[in-house]
Amino acid sequence: MTIDAAPMVELDRIDKWFGSTQVLRQVSLGVGRGEVVVICGPSGSGKSTLLRCINGLERIDRGNVRIGTAPDGEPCNPHRLGTSIGMVFQQFNLFPHMTVLQNLILAPVKVQKRPRAEAVALARKHLERVGIADKEGAFPATLSGGQQQRAAIARALCLEPRIMLFDEPTSALDPEMITEVLDVMRGLARDGMTMFVVTHEMGFAREVAHRIIFMDQGEILEVGEPAAFFTHPKEERTKKFLGKILSH
Repeated sequence: MTIDAAPMVELDRIDKWFGSTQVLRQVSLGVGRGEVVVICGPSGSGKSTLLRCINGLERIDRGNVRIGTAPDGEPCNPHRLGTSIGMVFQQFNLFPHMTVLQNLILAPVKVQKRPRAEAVALARKHLERVGIADKEGAFPATLSGGQQQRAAIARALCLEPRIMLFDEPTSALDPEMITEVLDVMRGLARDGMTMFVVTHEMGFAREVAHRIIFMDQGEILEVGEPAAFFTHPKEERTKKFLGKILSH
């Protein structure tokens, strides 16, 4: 997949505090259209908070996030773009009292004001895309964890986002279900979706990522292409992290 040289996402010296604790420190990064960036690092390093700042779920205390351009050519912020950013969390967050199809059409109908028939057609397209077209009438509790996460991905895709954020999407899954979710994400990458992926699945990162970001204590310590990142990491902290995670 060819990456557009013009940044789709620009993070400019982002600082974020929770009370007196600084969780992001001067985070700057440019990501091209169609680029897949994997973010890794120890627990508490700021990875999930960074994703939440990108899509506007967390307020940035200092710095800027710019997402593509608006129709008038001006840079957009996450709040202005609204549904142009899709996010998939560790937990599936599907409404248990709704069928899969009802979960998928809720935001397109209620938020985007699409006609119901159009939303249903879109939902069925994306359920087919993630391989669970036969589950549209099922309730979440009857699905496996992998099926629920694929439904959550399809739900995010129903908003037709330009950027997808994945926050450890396989961490709550049994090992045999991880592959089916990663396969869906591989497909999105092949189709040219701009993606930020927080994950410890280093095989996926090596195969799919254009760049890998290593964070620790709220800072980006290292950025590299997968081959160089895994074979010749520059920072001692990166080497220690990879030594631990790749030994398991």
